[in-house]
Amino acid sequence: MTTRELLRLLCDGQYHSGEELGERFGVSRTAIWKHLKKLEQQGIPLEAVRGRGYRVSSSASPLEGAAIVNELDRDARRLLSRLFVEESIPSTNALLLDRFTQGAGHAEVALAEVQTAGRGRRGRAWSSRWGQGIYLSLGWRFSCGVASLEGLSLAIGVAIAEVLREIGVPAELKWPNDILISCQGEYRKLGGILVEIRGDVEGPCDVVAGIGLNMDKPDLSTIESVQPVAGIRQYNEALGRNVLVAALLNRLLVMMPLFAQEGFAAWQPRWNEWHAFAGRRVTIHQGEHQRQGVAGSVDGSGRLEVAVEGQSEWLMGGEISVRDTP
Repeated sequence: MTTRELLRLLCDGQYHSGEELGERFGVSRTAIWKHLKKLEQQGIPLEAVRGRGYRVSSSASPLEGAAIVNELDRDARRLLSRLFVEESIPSTNALLLDRFTQGAGHAEVALAEVQTAGRGRRGRAWSSRWGQGIYLSLGWRFSCGVASLEGLSLAIGVAIAEVLREIGVPAELKWPNDILISCQGEYRKLGGILVEIRGDVEGPCDVVAGIGLNMDKPDLSTIESVQPVAGIRQYNEALGRNVLVAALLNRLLVMMPLFAQEGFAAWQPRWNEWHAFAGRRVTIHQGEHQRQGVAGSVDGSGRLEVAVEGQSEWLMGGEISVRDTP
């Protein structure tokens, strides 16, 4: 018996006593108890009821590679090279970046139940709890140079927002890489995107696109957040992670070769349509400097136009961030 096998059984929605579990797996109740403690240490939401036994909270279910692949469209399944589903790793992005150094990585996807050293834009660190989110990285090798990949993170944001809107979550976008939702008069963060690129300015380059989405509202003690947060299940309680991952991959795997051909311009209109801060006053953070302006639209390269003291400026990604100004 492995902890993973025990977890799968406990996710079936039924309560299982220690005696039943021991008989099922041919081990002692003490061994079962040790495995249950391991699950609790991983942050897995166990429910224990005296006289009935144990189960995992009905809102949680494990990621299953076979279930995800079975939900993929024909085109996405054809493009997918390899799917990793890890129990606990430091970072899904780091896993695929390492795969590229080994001559692999292209069209590979890495998922993790738990990330212990996840990272976001501008070096922000965060960890995660089991079953509360989607931590997904997609690797892709582009034959074009780095300059032709301008706006890729924004195009990925459009793809994610499309999927979420199709399942009843009215996601919006924040430049350059956040997924937001409007709730009770304020914007709350559902997730974010971190694109890491290795390669030449003009030659082939390897890209790892990391995506983090909150299924449940996260514990703020596990992340470095500068804005309110929300979870997808607050808007779609019945949504399973395997179904959502498959829907994301159906969109993302197909969009990568299209982006290589068309660039960001093909996604620009939808990004501007779902631009959360369009026409709103924002604070621009660049290093230690801050200034205020009014956010406009993004251009075909993914640059954001802002009006600062009546003058238009065009912001590129890097170490610049934009926040709503009340």
